[in-house]
Amino acid sequence: MRLALYGRPRFVMVVLLAIIVAVFFISLNSGSITISPLEVLRTLIGRGDEQQELVLFQFRLPRMIIALLIGFGLAVSGVILQGLSRNALADPGIMGINAGAGLAVVLFMYLVFESKDVQGLSTMTIPFFAFCGAIITAFLIFMFAWKKGITPIRLILVGIAVAAGIGAVNTILSLKLAGENFMYATIWLTGSLWGTSWTFVIAILPWILILVPYAIMKARYLNVLNLGDTIATGVGVCVELERLKLILASAGLAGACVAAGGGIGFIGLMAPHIARRLVGPKHQVLIPTATLVGALLLLTADLIARNILVRAEIPVGIVISIIGAPYFLYLLMKTKT
Repeated sequence: MRLALYGRPRFVMVVLLAIIVAVFFISLNSGSITISPLEVLRTLIGRGDEQQELVLFQFRLPRMIIALLIGFGLAVSGVILQGLSRNALADPGIMGINAGAGLAVVLFMYLVFESKDVQGLSTMTIPFFAFCGAIITAFLIFMFAWKKGITPIRLILVGIAVAAGIGAVNTILSLKLAGENFMYATIWLTGSLWGTSWTFVIAILPWILILVPYAIMKARYLNVLNLGDTIATGVGVCVELERLKLILASAGLAGACVAAGGGIGFIGLMAPHIARRLVGPKHQVLIPTATLVGALLLLTADLIARNILVRAEIPVGIVISIIGAPYFLYLLMKTKT
């Protein structure tokens, strides 16, 4: 029985990791400048020409690593929110945390860079404001959802309402930006990995390295909270405090990911659900599996986004939305409530 419980998750994670490695190398080969697998390997060990080194080390590698990190972060953020709300339809995008992070950045653009070129904005400034926006939004959701405690259904309904309101404000502010800044904000809010660099990797990496292991450490609390507040309180869990800690962890992950990749949606919805079907609901194995599924989804979506059109690149957020919207409707139709 022990082998059946732990053998399957381990096998699933090994298979997912192998697929990620394969897609990663395919992504390094693909793009407007094609580099063969052999040339990729030669370049990685320092034996490629200058153009190949520039393409791989300055453009493709940081972009691929950013895709992996964002996939990790959004997937874990989604697992936490679905665990707290006990609802498979919860997601940092649907609940407004992504929108809150985006609003903070767009508001900063509007107030400080309204008549200037935002392309010169410090790479470290965007993550800071996105993170602040996500945390503030999480506090607002928690505050509005509080009514002698927090119920899961109230939490998700308040999140959806906050997301709608923030989305409207985002649209208004984006329309007031100057021409080039409007285009930048629009593409960024849609979700795009274009223009990422090693600076963005450095900016997002600490949040992933701290908050993903923290979520795994809190897996047993998520397991207990899934049984209901009464049972969780009965076994000695401080329900509201743990719920607040986990919401803040989810918001921190979502804010860091939005800072690096914009408003990429549906990863936090799809990755936990797929992982749950693969390894079951136990969060000790669900969270690591979801991180791999999220990374694979975003890496594959980015590969499609860069190669679906010959002379142009579409934002990766659009590709994810094309996949995610039908998947969301499918989950909605299967939901019994």
